[in-house]
Amino acid sequence: MNTFPRRTLTLALLSLLQFLIAIDVTVVNVALPAIGERFDAGPAALSWVVTGYTLVGGGLLLLGGRLTDLLGRRRMFLLGAALFALASLAAGLAPNLETLIAARFAQGAGEALASPAAMSLIALLFPGPEERARALGVWGAISAGGLVVGVLLSGVIVQLLDWRWIFGINVPLAAFVIALTPMLVRADGSRVAGRRLDLPGAALLTGGPLTLVYGVLRGSVAAMFAGAVLLAAFILVEARTKSPLVPLSFFAHRTRAVANAATVPLSAGLSTSFFLLTLYMQDAVGLSPLQAGLAYLPFCAALLSAILLTPRLMGAIGTNRTALLGLLVTAAGLGWLARLPDEGGLWIDVLPGMIGVAAGMGVGLLALQNAALSDVTEDDAGTASGVQRSVDQLGGSLGLAVLVGTAIGGGSAQGPDFRAAFGWAAVCVLVTVVGMAVAGRRK
Repeated sequence: MNTFPRRTLTLALLSLLQFLIAIDVTVVNVALPAIGERFDAGPAALSWVVTGYTLVGGGLLLLGGRLTDLLGRRRMFLLGAALFALASLAAGLAPNLETLIAARFAQGAGEALASPAAMSLIALLFPGPEERARALGVWGAISAGGLVVGVLLSGVIVQLLDWRWIFGINVPLAAFVIALTPMLVRADGSRVAGRRLDLPGAALLTGGPLTLVYGVLRGSVAAMFAGAVLLAAFILVEARTKSPLVPLSFFAHRTRAVANAATVPLSAGLSTSFFLLTLYMQDAVGLSPLQAGLAYLPFCAALLSAILLTPRLMGAIGTNRTALLGLLVTAAGLGWLARLPDEGGLWIDVLPGMIGVAAGMGVGLLALQNAALSDVTEDDAGTASGVQRSVDQLGGSLGLAVLVGTAIGGGSAQGPDFRAAFGWAAVCVLVTVVGMAVAGRRK
C-alpha cells in the first residue's frame, strides 16, 4: 500500500471515531424529555446528561494529550476507542439516571484519550501547512457533521425507536474502528521510561469546571467560588510540578496562546446555539422532535461548506485574518438570533442566524485549530492537541452553563430570555475579535 492511500484511509478511520464522539455531544438534546420521563428526572438533573460528557472529556483531555506523548499515539487511540464503546453500551443499558450519568462521564474519559491521539496523528501524518490544513479540514468537517447528525439521529430514534439506541449505535462502529486501526496506524516506537504523570493537575482541571457548572446550574455562589479556587490551584500545581500536564511555557508561543483563548467564546456560542435553538424550535415555533432535527440540515450544509472553503481562505488571506472573519460572521449570526420573537417562525427568525453561526464557526474554529497546532513536534503534538480540544470542550461547556442559565435561569423558556443569551454570546465573540486584532498588531 503506497503512502497516499494509506494516509487517506488512516485519516478516514481517525475521523470516523471523532464523528461518533461528536454525535454524542448533541444526540441527547432531543432525547432529554424521553429520558426524563423514563427516570422521572427534572431539568436540573438531566442537564448533567449533556454537560457531564463534555466536562469530563474536556477536563481530562490534557491528561490524554500527555499520555499520548508519553505512551504512544496508537496505543492511546485504541484504549480511548475501547473505553468509549464500553461506556456507550453501559449508557444504553442504564437502569437509572445515576448509571446513565456515570456512563456519560466514562464516555468523556474515552474521548479524552482518543481525540488528542487522533489529532496528533493527523498533525504528524500531514506535516506541511497546506496539507495539514486540508487534512484537519476533512477531520473538522466530519466532526462538525457529527454534531448535526446527532440532533437528526436523536429526533429519528426517539420518535421511531427508543432513546437507548442513541448510545447503542456507537458500539459496532467503534468496534470497527478498533479492528482496523492496527492495519492502518503504525505501531508506537520506544518511549522514555520513568516520566511521571500530573494526576493532581488532571483532577483539579476536571473538578474545577464540574464544580463551576454545578454552581451555575444551582445558583450556588459557594460552589462557583470553590470551582474558581480549584482552577487557580490547577495553575499553581502546573507552575510547580516537575511533570506538568502542560508546561506554562507552552503558552509563551503567542500564536498558540491567542488561538486557544479565542476558541472559548466560539465554542460557547456553538454549544449554546445547539441547545437553545433546539428548545426554541420546539417550544416557540412548534416543531416536533423529528422536524426540529431536520431543521438543522441548512446549518449542516453551511458548516460543511465553510469548513471546506477555509483552507483556501487561509492560503489567500492568512490564518489570523481567516479566524477574524469567522469570528465576525459568527457574531453576526448570534446578533440575528438575539432578536428572536416570543413566537417566531423558522424561515425568517431562526434560519438566517443559524446559517450565520454555522458559517462563522466553520471558518473560525478550523482556522484557530490550525493556529493552535503551530510548530508542533513529535514531543509536544499530543500536548498541543490536548490543549486545543480541552479549551474547545471546556469553553463550550462552561459557556453553555452560563448562557443557558441566563436564558432559563428561572425555569422559563421564553423569547426574551433567549434573546439575552444570544446577545451576550455575540458580545463575547466581538470582544474576542478586538483582542485578537490587538494581539496580532503586537507581534
